[in-house]
Amino acid sequence: MRAVGFCAVLAGLAAVPLLAAATGPGAVAEAWSVPDIATLPDDAWGRTVRHGRDLVVHTADLIGPKVAVKSRRHARNNLGNNLDCQSCHIDGGTRQFGLPLVGAFAGYPGYRAREGAVGTIEDRVNGCMTRSMNGRPLPVAGPEMIAIVAYIRFLSTGRPIGSPTTGQGAGRMPELARAADPVRGRAVYAAQCAICHGGHGEGRAATDRRAGYAMPPLWGRDSFNDGAGMARLTNAANFIRNNMPDGTTWQTPYLNEADAWDVAAYVEAQPRPHMLHLARDFPDRREKPVDTAYGPYADNFAAAQHKYGPFAPIRAAAGVIKP
Repeated sequence: MRAVGFCAVLAGLAAVPLLAAATGPGAVAEAWSVPDIATLPDDAWGRTVRHGRDLVVHTADLIGPKVAVKSRRHARNNLGNNLDCQSCHIDGGTRQFGLPLVGAFAGYPGYRAREGAVGTIEDRVNGCMTRSMNGRPLPVAGPEMIAIVAYIRFLSTGRPIGSPTTGQGAGRMPELARAADPVRGRAVYAAQCAICHGGHGEGRAATDRRAGYAMPPLWGRDSFNDGAGMARLTNAANFIRNNMPDGTTWQTPYLNEADAWDVAAYVEAQPRPHMLHLARDFPDRREKPVDTAYGPYADNFAAAQHKYGPFAPIRAAAGVIKP
């Protein structure tokens, strides 16, 4: 990306309008739509948004560990693995229930239970960098962060602040009444997943000399670490159900619900990089999601039940009704 005037870019961030906040329990979820990046002009704002998209789609090529260090002012080698952001945020963050970035900007600044504090969109991006990408935070004022935030802002054009957007997240299917079964999930993985992600979860390297993967590794040293959102069973199972095998959509899921839960349990049972200081997460332990696979907890349920379920008894003991 050629140099741009960052003052102009920041002005662009302020100029893209968001609608007024939706209020009341009857607020209607926004229909799914993705703004067309091709309509942006070739100016500082348009170039920065496009660079942000490139960073999301080709992360490993642009700032991954195999990229030669070119400048200490930039975020070279900040990542600890060779995943791309779109390894989780499918199709550059535009697919429904594929952990999309569409509408994400409207949620920040916002309270983050994991940190026990209000966080910015830059904090959220760096959460991905240190957890899903197993690396270090991007410089907040650096060109990479500015471009990624600009892209997320663009994808959120017209999204009401605080309003729901149909298609965000990974979806939510009914939970199992039993614990998810990694042993059963191993058979599902061998039959449905290994052809793309490898028999040992190693992924499939890109064939065009790129640093990243055609299919990302699901465990091992080049995958997300144990502090990542995808290390939670609920996130992984719903993501798999609505997006896997490749080509699946939420309208036409391929795996049944039990298979999705069990294969997610198998993936989560495998070794992956460890993130330091996880005990500092969720300073208010009562806000810790029931499927957080690491303690300390506000209850006396075993870590294995927090990892694999069933989760309903944990919620019932805490007096929590919502899923």
